[in-house]
Amino acid sequence: MRRPILDIQHLKKYFPVTSGVFMRRTGNVHAVDDISFSVFKGESLGIVGESGCGKSTLGRCIMGLYPLTQGRILLDGKPLSAMTRKMRKTFSTRAQMIFQDPFESLNPRQTVRQILEEKFRIHGVSQQETAMQIELLLDQVGLDPGSLTKYPHEFSGGQRQRIGIARAISMTPQIVICDEPVSALDVSVQAKILNLLLDLQSALGLTYLFISHDLSVVRHMSDRIIVMYLGRIMEIANSQDIYNHPTHPYTKALLEAVPVADPDRPSKRTPLQGEIPSAEHPPRGCRFSSRCPVARSLCFEKAPTLSVCSHDPGHLTACHYPLSD
Repeated sequence: MRRPILDIQHLKKYFPVTSGVFMRRTGNVHAVDDISFSVFKGESLGIVGESGCGKSTLGRCIMGLYPLTQGRILLDGKPLSAMTRKMRKTFSTRAQMIFQDPFESLNPRQTVRQILEEKFRIHGVSQQETAMQIELLLDQVGLDPGSLTKYPHEFSGGQRQRIGIARAISMTPQIVICDEPVSALDVSVQAKILNLLLDLQSALGLTYLFISHDLSVVRHMSDRIIVMYLGRIMEIANSQDIYNHPTHPYTKALLEAVPVADPDRPSKRTPLQGEIPSAEHPPRGCRFSSRCPVARSLCFEKAPTLSVCSHDPGHLTACHYPLSD
């Protein structure tokens, strides 16, 4: 049995809602609400869903940028919450993040050399070794050595993201969290960055947690896919099965919403009705019940749990009445 490199157990992240002159806490936004899954070494696990579903919050929780409300995160079986400051420093060499906006994530006052040198300096790497590693990094991400003396504003969006990728892989991490890494880029540049990520994964043996709202990008990058809605997991399956055999009505609606550039192919799109419920006051039963075209009374009363589908033991869906199962 494979052992997961990353294990998420009943993770919750709530953000407080305050009001009044004294900013008293009046409620919580349920950004991530009791989700569990595992990531295995060498795979690409995609996380997809509409904006506001909690996928980016999840990535930031794993990296320790947000404190957990509840739950555990284990890396190689060791809980991150139990780590000392020294252990956290070591953890930063094993897990890294590529952010959505390459301009926002890079210090505009530092040159590329300074940006890339920072991690080596923090971890006590010699100047000679640092210089050698930076030269290798630039070659790996396809940047010219002359880039080292330039500032982020002197580069295009795609080049800035290459700098961000170089920084993320500088300590040869085991797992890289890619948070919408191409959504801020032109379509013509996206394919080059995605292919670069795939090449680096093959060369360095990286494990990806790939977060995106673009289903076509997730399909290209992922071995398995998690579909999220309003802080909960709706479905988990391998990439091919998700696209060919969706069992959750929300997954089916997402796939039908993907534009098809074929005038001869009839549209099967059935637009979802209603608005996305408030994350502060989520539905009592299934999170998707208020917009689901096949919802029944049970869906409004009881939240479904992730259950194994009959056609594939690796396909899990959180639906009382799964489609074609």
